[in-house]
Amino acid sequence: MWHLWNNVQKKFRKSHEKLSGVFYTMAKACTKNEFDMLMDTVEKEDIRVKEYLDLAGYEKWALCYAQVHRGWHMTSNIAESINAALVSARELPIFEFLEEVRLLFGRWNHDYKKEATCTFTSLIGKYHDILADNEALSTRMTVVPSMEYVHNVNDDGRYFVVCLKEKTCTCGRFQYEEIPCEHAWAVLKWKSLPPDEYCSDLYKPKTMLKTYNMPIHPLPDVKAWLIPDSFIVDDVLPPKFKRPPGRPKGKPRKKTARELSRIKGKNTCSTCGMAGHNRRSCRNKP
Repeated sequence: MWHLWNNVQKKFRKSHEKLSGVFYTMAKACTKNEFDMLMDTVEKEDIRVKEYLDLAGYEKWALCYAQVHRGWHMTSNIAESINAALVSARELPIFEFLEEVRLLFGRWNHDYKKEATCTFTSLIGKYHDILADNEALSTRMTVVPSMEYVHNVNDDGRYFVVCLKEKTCTCGRFQYEEIPCEHAWAVLKWKSLPPDEYCSDLYKPKTMLKTYNMPIHPLPDVKAWLIPDSFIVDDVLPPKFKRPPGRPKGKPRKKTARELSRIKGKNTCSTCGMAGHNRRSCRNKP
């Protein structure tokens, strides 16, 4: 979603500022009716943007067109977390770098498993908070039963259909997030049913314990390693690499004290370093 809108910014520079908020609201819309209304706004503003988003495929970035549930989405979030934690370790030689990675994974494995063991709520972390927020939103809703599993829920004049057997709601959130939405919560309270039975097992502590069930064993000192002679004989040479011109990525240039002292958001004179004017109108020239 984020990368797609970056492409829109590059291709359609005049339209992206007006449509940025519309795009992110449209991507998170739970119903296709709401999505279509927002897409009409995009079409009126710039039909080229609509055609580009259509070409990319709605199922790849729009929630209401998602072909899988939330727990089956493939993201790069864990890779980004690992990269952020290993910023300083990247400067180390390969052996020390791999050792830092092993220690990091071992520490994470231990801490998260301990957290799951000490969790006494039906769901873990933010999913428990989502369930609690949905319960608070369901307090003023009225439930009208239609069949054993199907109910109508009145939410301030808007009606939603909840099916507990299929775990669906016409608002779209129940089936996508696999957590009872506020409308499903109202039905569950009306029928005195436990909400955790209608939540995905992916959000429960027992699943988190399985995730960190495999231990990461510590290694002895390097001198105690038993390395076969066939590996010791081999010489591992560094890869053929030619350093590209310019400053390496991820290493910003060190700014001088004069640059750091400049006031952000105002013009700064390159002659005297004072803010509020440039070198042409400088009165402090030597």
